[in-house]
Amino acid sequence: MLLDNTGLIGVRSDLGHLDDSGEKLGFVRWQWEYRRATYDLKIQDRSKGEDYFLRITTRAVEGKLENPDAILEIEHVYIGRATFPHGLDYESSIPAPILDVATQRVQDLKQLLTK
Repeated sequence: MLLDNTGLIGVRSDLGHLDDSGEKLGFVRWQWEYRRATYDLKIQDRSKGEDYFLRITTRAVEGKLENPDAILEIEHVYIGRATFPHGLDYESSIPAPILDVATQRVQDLKQLLTK
């Protein structure tokens, strides 16, 4: 599920600040290459034994990702249910408590990045 109206789309940050801010909230930069990076936050639904991932995709607009001063721009914010062995189902409905956690983390990240 694509999360619109998060206020994060188009936000720019240097790589070091984005890494530090994301880490404070539990995000991990899993996938990356010289110009793109993906930050994931695992959210567990213990009642159903399912995992969901809040995923934020970014693109370098200045510099390359090996440089902490590179400037990244947030492109998309998604949430999906983890599937075996390594995938995300973006079409499944997201339980309200999971969506609430995701929405709060997005707002917390926005606050850290825009102050």
